[in-house]
Amino acid sequence: MNILNQTRHKCNVSSVLNKDVKQFGKKFMFDGVDDTSWSSDQGIPQWISIQFEEDVTISSFLFQFQGGFAGKEVNVDVEDFNGHKIYSDSHYPEDINKEQTFKFRREISHVGKIKFTFPSSTDFFGRIIVYKLE
Repeated sequence: MNILNQTRHKCNVSSVLNKDVKQFGKKFMFDGVDDTSWSSDQGIPQWISIQFEEDVTISSFLFQFQGGFAGKEVNVDVEDFNGHKIYSDSHYPEDINKEQTFKFRREISHVGKIKFTFPSSTDFFGRIIVYKLE
């Protein structure tokens, strides 16, 4: 179940390639179109932050990267609506184009915000390209 399609949320990202939000903006991670994506500018770290407008419960997340522009590591920090960190973990995506699902150690309730930080990238310049985030 993709809670991002069912729950109001606000997404922020660290950067957009050449500041061209019309072609590479964050909205393309959620549009369901296979050939559109969020593309970060160069430099590390890069990050994606999602703030929910209502209480949600999550147990996993899914990324689809562009091979060659994947995060080597993704640090996940989850906060409640009071800004208290309620979960933190690291995951290690493969450098492939396929969808990759990552399960949390436990189901997390009362989520107000989730932040995905990429401290490194498979791209030499630190760029990240995400086709899908669920």
